[in-house]
Amino acid sequence: MPCRASSPALATCWLLGTLLGSTASEASKGTVPRLRLSYKDLLATNRSALFLGPRGFLDLRGLHLDEYRDRLFLGGRDALYSLRLDLDGADPKEISWPPQPGQKEECFQKGKDPMTECANYIRVLQPYNRTHLLACGTGAFHPVCALISVGLRGEHVFSLDPANVESGRGRCPHEPNRPFVSTFVRGELYTGLTADFLGREAIIFRSLGSRAALRSDTDQSLLHDPRFVAAAMIPDSADRDNDKVYFFFSETEPLPGGQGRSIVSRIGRVCVNDAGGQRVLVNKWSTFSKARLVCSVPGPGGIDTHFDQLEDVFLLRPKDGKSPEVYALFSTLSAVFQGFAVCAYLMADVWEVFNGPFAHRDGPQHQWEPYEGKVPFPRPGVCPSKTTTQPSQQYSSTKDYPDEVLHFARAHPLMYRSVHPRHGRPVLVKTNLAQRLLQIVVDRVEAEDGPYDVLFLGTDAGSVLKVVALQTVNSVEPEEVVLEELQVFKVPTPITELEISVKRQMLYVGSRLGLAQLQLHQCETYGSACAECCLARDPYCAWDGTTCTRYRPGPSKRRFRRQDVRHGNPVLQCLGQGLDGGAVGSPEETMVYGTEHNSTFLECHPKSPQAAALWFVQRPGDKHLDQVKTDERILRTEQGLLFRKLNRLDAGTYLCQTLEHGFARTVAHLVLEVIGGDQLEALFTRRQEPEPHPAPTSQLLSKDFSQLIGYTNLPQVEEYCERVWCGDRHRRCQGGKPGKGKSWPGPEPGKKGRSRAQGERNRTPREVSTP
Repeated sequence: MPCRASSPALATCWLLGTLLGSTASEASKGTVPRLRLSYKDLLATNRSALFLGPRGFLDLRGLHLDEYRDRLFLGGRDALYSLRLDLDGADPKEISWPPQPGQKEECFQKGKDPMTECANYIRVLQPYNRTHLLACGTGAFHPVCALISVGLRGEHVFSLDPANVESGRGRCPHEPNRPFVSTFVRGELYTGLTADFLGREAIIFRSLGSRAALRSDTDQSLLHDPRFVAAAMIPDSADRDNDKVYFFFSETEPLPGGQGRSIVSRIGRVCVNDAGGQRVLVNKWSTFSKARLVCSVPGPGGIDTHFDQLEDVFLLRPKDGKSPEVYALFSTLSAVFQGFAVCAYLMADVWEVFNGPFAHRDGPQHQWEPYEGKVPFPRPGVCPSKTTTQPSQQYSSTKDYPDEVLHFARAHPLMYRSVHPRHGRPVLVKTNLAQRLLQIVVDRVEAEDGPYDVLFLGTDAGSVLKVVALQTVNSVEPEEVVLEELQVFKVPTPITELEISVKRQMLYVGSRLGLAQLQLHQCETYGSACAECCLARDPYCAWDGTTCTRYRPGPSKRRFRRQDVRHGNPVLQCLGQGLDGGAVGSPEETMVYGTEHNSTFLECHPKSPQAAALWFVQRPGDKHLDQVKTDERILRTEQGLLFRKLNRLDAGTYLCQTLEHGFARTVAHLVLEVIGGDQLEALFTRRQEPEPHPAPTSQLLSKDFSQLIGYTNLPQVEEYCERVWCGDRHRRCQGGKPGKGKSWPGPEPGKKGRSRAQGERNRTPREVSTP
């Protein structure tokens, strides 16, 4: 039975539940989502659409968003799918691609799980040319690749030619769950993976194309048990010869002196035109170098809290064509707490680190130090281009590099300096969450007062957090605004894929269950009042004078648009608009009756979890309001005010006022009437014998409640509850209606409740404190 103000089960529900002592700290108000939408809410409002495959379980392992063709390509278990970007009108096409005959049996004989490993899990989906897609799968521990015909733009072609299937070793991992990254650049596939059956040989590999394959030098120990997260080609300049492919990963680094190992996050890079060496590093990377990515929170005494485990990376590419900003999601594996952080990096800072000193140490027992000797020319890690050309020597290929350059590059792959985030600290920090953060995408949104970066974070519970991180010039720490928590999948399941279409204003969310299409915003969800729209602080939304709608920047400032992302102050923004937009009036006065020495609950539901609730009371005969003081007897909870033991002095008019970003409003107006023990005694002496009938549900609930209370007059309370609550239910069954605005009926049937505050709705509290 739901807990309502008019329900006799009210106190039972709260006392058996989590109300006692569950008041949230005011400091955490800003970190909770202002709006939570369930799986059903998203579907009911057409904000999300789902694709679970023809068998109801997709087992998604790969996702490629092709906005040029308006297609989504999905890789699952033994199958590939092609969908339209608008899932509502999807006409999916499927390609069945199981392992070759006998491969499943061989996989099982080698000790692998036939249910979760011995299948062809599609993990590579990369655009190959204008008409084909490159797809690679695990092939039941026999990696395999093929070209998929997808046709030209506007065509819905989707087919696999069995004749062009070839080995995928080095292009796709053997295992379906092993961390792995890939990117396709100028006809060649770059991968970061473990290339052997046992998962021990971690390499960065380049294959396909007309050039010879290139890979990491395993003797060099470039990679220490890496966990690859992302890979992408990022140009350094307008000179295409300087283009590099960057890899983002975490690895376990041995500590000096044999004191164990530590996890560090790295950014590594190789030149696109790397061809290996002529005598040294033959068919091996000759330009590979790496640096540490630091994401930490400065602490007292210069001790930082580091987030070392890299979870995901998103490249935010500006519309002006400049270098992308790197948004990276980190976690910490500390035994003290579980935390997550998002740091943003500028490519200019990355380039500065790679142009700085190399790291050097004389042996495994020594600390890293900057290399102070002579660095050979061309500088190790530099691509053969105009910068390496000299009149006396032309370096048109890495095969032309002197042996001393390649020896140096082989011995010094690590840079001494680390890459630090923009502003020197994370843009967002979340600690002690109930769920883990796994995926990140970012959208730069143009608002009335400038651009804002909106972060979408995928969790291991099948939900997406929508967050805005505010960084002001004068503030040391950024302020985070958690706009929404969206439960995308009905069953809690880790989100493994996250892609954004700015063009369509859609988010594509993948998990093992399937794929969800999610609108980035739905402004009408915030309500139909100017104040609600402003308090939402959503850069996508603004008050247009009539409703909360999508904000669209234009050349001129339109005065009727109201938006305040940075401060969320409706008093200034909605002046003259009607703070409540004419949609919300003063709350209706409600009578609440309680019995002396028993418990009573006054409900108050703020419109936002980020709002703080303040309670005020006007005693009988007083003309002013006092703030309610809470103690062990009177508890303030997130759902209202709980009186554990009423006394007659508690009677009065109670106002629940919410405060959010300086905007106060009254959301509950309750008149509490306390019925004394002597009144109960007089009531029971006049009562008539009840007619025999089965005990109704409300009587049983009142018995549960009375057993919890445990006071001396419980028999009388039970009798009173039966007379009052059951009597009200009988009147409803007979067509009678309780008094308007009453949550419980009066002490005697037909007796009207008194309004102690009629005509006195506009009051100024004597004591108001900002939480």
